[in-house]
Amino acid sequence: MTSLARWCLRRRFTVIVLWLVALAGTTAAATLSGSAYSNDYGVPGTESSRATALLEKAFPGESGDDKIVWHTDLGTVRANDVQQRMTATLHRIARLPGVASVESPYGSGGSTRISQDRHTAYASVTFVAKGGEPDKAQVKRVVETARAAAGNNLQVAVGGSGVAGTETASGHLSEIIGVAVAAVVLFVVFGSLAASLLPIATALVGVGTAAMGTVLLGHLMKVADFAPMLGTLIGLGVGIDYALFIVTRHRKGLRQGLPVAVAAERAVATTGRAVVFAGGTVCVALLGMLILRLGFLNGVAIAASLTVVLTVAASVTLLPALLGLIGPRALGRRERRRLEHEGPRAEEPPSGLAARWSACVERHPKLLGAAAAAVMLILALPTLSLHLGTSDQGNNPAGSTTRQAYDMLGRGFGPGVNGPLTLVAPLGSAADSLAFNKLPDTLRHTPGVASVTPSVLSGSGDTGVITVVPTTSPQSRATSDLVDRLRTTVLPKATGGTGLDVRVGGVTAAYDDFAAVILGKLPVFVGTVVGLGCLLLLLAFRSIGIPLKAAAMNIAAVASSFGLIVAVFQWGWGSEPLGLGGAGPIEPFLPVVMVSVLFGLSMDYQVFLVSRMYEEWLATRDNRRAVRVGLAETSRVINSAAVIMISVFLAFVLSGDRVIAMFGVGLAAAVALDAFVLRTLLVPALMHMLGGANWWLPAWLERALPRISIEPPEPVSAFAGPREGSAADEQFHEVDRRVEDDLPALLDVDRDPAEGRVGEDVVVA
Repeated sequence: MTSLARWCLRRRFTVIVLWLVALAGTTAAATLSGSAYSNDYGVPGTESSRATALLEKAFPGESGDDKIVWHTDLGTVRANDVQQRMTATLHRIARLPGVASVESPYGSGGSTRISQDRHTAYASVTFVAKGGEPDKAQVKRVVETARAAAGNNLQVAVGGSGVAGTETASGHLSEIIGVAVAAVVLFVVFGSLAASLLPIATALVGVGTAAMGTVLLGHLMKVADFAPMLGTLIGLGVGIDYALFIVTRHRKGLRQGLPVAVAAERAVATTGRAVVFAGGTVCVALLGMLILRLGFLNGVAIAASLTVVLTVAASVTLLPALLGLIGPRALGRRERRRLEHEGPRAEEPPSGLAARWSACVERHPKLLGAAAAAVMLILALPTLSLHLGTSDQGNNPAGSTTRQAYDMLGRGFGPGVNGPLTLVAPLGSAADSLAFNKLPDTLRHTPGVASVTPSVLSGSGDTGVITVVPTTSPQSRATSDLVDRLRTTVLPKATGGTGLDVRVGGVTAAYDDFAAVILGKLPVFVGTVVGLGCLLLLLAFRSIGIPLKAAAMNIAAVASSFGLIVAVFQWGWGSEPLGLGGAGPIEPFLPVVMVSVLFGLSMDYQVFLVSRMYEEWLATRDNRRAVRVGLAETSRVINSAAVIMISVFLAFVLSGDRVIAMFGVGLAAAVALDAFVLRTLLVPALMHMLGGANWWLPAWLERALPRISIEPPEPVSAFAGPREGSAADEQFHEVDRRVEDDLPALLDVDRDPAEGRVGEDVVVA
């Protein structure tokens, strides 16, 4: 690490140019190639994925669920003025570029698109998809044309997956707000504009390169459309924090009077190693998703890990180059003047609020530890009611056109029309076709079914399709129960003895299958991530207690953050006022991604906090002092880093994407609880109560484990001996005489008979 830092400092302009070239190159390549994201939640081998594959094979090219919906309270949608206005609007839309077809309810066979009370109607719109997705500008024009028909007690809205893609927040408002808040916090911490801008610049270059790389990655493997935003969210948080830790150590060296180059080298050689270790733990946790063997999550794991790797690389290469560029301006003006006039001063012991808080925890570990545990337990209770399922356009903000269309369809045609189930079966004979054609009559009498369409056969007659509209919404538990009942009871009974293999598909079925696979593999996944994290901490701190406490604290942080997610998004506590949409189930993939990210981020704070405690423990073998000093000296920088990360995460709530908002709220809550409740309260309280047992390791394991050092102590530039003639000087010489007398026996070497001194080949430090 020292050699790397020295090379980057000597060739600072080369390093800066290389990073800028990498950023510009990936940006140009991503712009030219375009995006190729996929939101396919299908899991190969599940019933819903087999139904989808069979449907696409039998009815190729039939896709799209976009609808133009209109509603009137006065009169009906068949009134002359309404019918003429909407017919003219649909004709204009059909002629717009990017529109493949429009199916009007006023044509032949369109009566099913008009509600029974005749107050609501809809037209189906199919867009021309280029590269898998319709052009957003063309979709927006359709939405604007349709909405222009509203007025005179006529409400018009447009919904569907194509339209939903145009409702995401434009620009990069969330990133700008997060970075701005982080810059303010850094300026308050550093008191230097130049120093506060360095972590921002380093993180932006690393995250920007990774974001463009994620776009290119989408052409090589399946990557979800929220992966770039998630990577940016994680990358900005950890990237700014990592740079903050390194700049803090660099500024410490400058205050000690070290030259800029030496201070930067030592910062990278010490704190830089901890940053690499912490980034490695985040990547290990993220790549743990690969053991689930789900293509949808593989892309998310690799994209997020790529972001972390590039932010760490920028922190240990680009950052020292920038530190060399700004020179002593990493310190504020007041600090530079004081250093110039008074010279370097020894580091003072921690004081102020951090020291007082550390002493308070030492005096009352049981009381404060119990209070912290109670807070975490209360916040985790909502997790017990976690419901994984379909989060659809019914959860969008109330003012969005997709939410309005969703609600109008639900009121006019029943909530199930927004997520019908699709029954697909291969037909190998005439008997199969006859049995399949009889199914609608059976299904109409099934509890939970609102309506059933007649069976439709493919052109070759070898595949049949039936659409079932439930009485409940796609995200309702009752709809999931209907899927289970159809698969386990209704269809097996109706097709018994016929040889028909009817597969149930649709949005709800696909989400339920995805959630079932996730939950089935979740114990193995969590066990792997926790086990690898504990192994890393065991190697680093040579203790059984430290890894076990870290695992327990990480699980507590995850459970409490999920409790808040359930309360806000599933129960709807404040979701609408905050612009997060209506209450609904939690996305099935959220637990896996959140566990990965939170275990990685929690391990960061564990490493930075316990590293200082471990260093003090090795020096004094006094557990109380080690915990007190470690907490007092690291709490300020950990809390500053946490405030930055929380600000960045919460800013992403403004992204307009419900999934990203879930990540933002969950990660911000987890970091806040981890930094301000666990690491500064519960962890030190437990360590005070456990005493020396914190650092216990069996002798046989001590001998077997390899020795690694996360953050080695700083090298000492010179030894300042005691003043000549003082009491300390006498003690120093007494120690020198004792070493001279005792060392030969201890080392089993002979004195030089002529000199009576230890041989020159033995060096005493």
